[in-house]
Amino acid sequence: MPWKNQGGGPWGSGPKGPWGSGPQPVGPRPPDLEDLLRRGQDRLQQIMPGGYFSGLGITLIILLIVVFWLLSGFFRVQSEELGVVLRFGKHVRTVQPGLNYHLPYPIETVLLPKALRVNTISIGMTLIEDPARRGRSIRDVPEESLMLTGDENIVDVDFTVLWRIKPDGVGDFLFNIQNPEGTVKAVAESAMREVIGRSQIQPILTGARNVTEQGVQELIQRTLDSYGAGIQITQVQMQKVDPPAQVIDAFRDVQAARANQEQLQNEAQTYANQVVPQARGRAAKILQDAEGYKEQAVAEAKGQSARFLKIYDEYRKAPDVTRERIYLETMERVLGGADKLVYDGGPSGQGVVPYLPLPELAPKRAPMTGPQSSGANR
Repeated sequence: MPWKNQGGGPWGSGPKGPWGSGPQPVGPRPPDLEDLLRRGQDRLQQIMPGGYFSGLGITLIILLIVVFWLLSGFFRVQSEELGVVLRFGKHVRTVQPGLNYHLPYPIETVLLPKALRVNTISIGMTLIEDPARRGRSIRDVPEESLMLTGDENIVDVDFTVLWRIKPDGVGDFLFNIQNPEGTVKAVAESAMREVIGRSQIQPILTGARNVTEQGVQELIQRTLDSYGAGIQITQVQMQKVDPPAQVIDAFRDVQAARANQEQLQNEAQTYANQVVPQARGRAAKILQDAEGYKEQAVAEAKGQSARFLKIYDEYRKAPDVTRERIYLETMERVLGGADKLVYDGGPSGQGVVPYLPLPELAPKRAPMTGPQSSGANR
């Protein structure tokens, strides 16, 4: 018999032990579970006339069980999830985020993959907890990042892959691959090694990153589609592309020399772009002047030949008159600009006094200055 059921016991009345009264509870005592069950059974007996095992009681219990079973089919899909409803293990439909319903277990079940979330996988580097900095630090993973290029150089490549589940490929994602993250990481590393192995080191280190990223993304997507993985690669980002640490100084010197070479080439190209148009402009001007002179000379020659033909036609009609006219016009053209006066000594020229302008014909002397000039004037 327990101590609390003893009337007085050897130590007196009440719940006392051999060392006196036990600890007294502070505040209201919690309800007794047995008492609650007993009260629930009494109320259920009052509701079900005839007891538990009567026909009406069994029917009500079965109805309650069926109702609770049907209500168990309601489920909620979160914002980053998609609901994959399985009927006896077979994929029958996909539901969007929100409150949904499926036939209760075991007829239908639901899986809730994070199909709308973009996942990130880092290759060639890993994040580790750094207590000294109270955060995370990046640690290089050489076995993943060191790759061999097409020209037999070693390059250290760290990159990340962004991926998500295809909205129409949730079933493939759940049933065709067992370890999605491991599969994406292995395929991404293999694709990067293949693309790097077909490329030269110089374009990879300088300006071919976008081409490399695009090629790796397409290769990863083709491989995953061949697996039927139901995964979509959204982006490939190359974080670091450097030569190995042992030879990075030599590579930097080479890069500096090539940068200087490109600068000099650009300056030479700029000078050529400035000089060549000027030379072409001058050449075009010379050609245009020559073409103009040619047209002018041809036009003048044609004009003179036409004039000669006209004169020749007139000459044939009246040779003496034309000959005299030509003679007079020629003499007028020759003597028209001469500073000479010509007259004949015939009767018509008797009143003309000959005059020879000797001062004008003598050479002019410069005026003299000083005492000699004044003496000479005296």
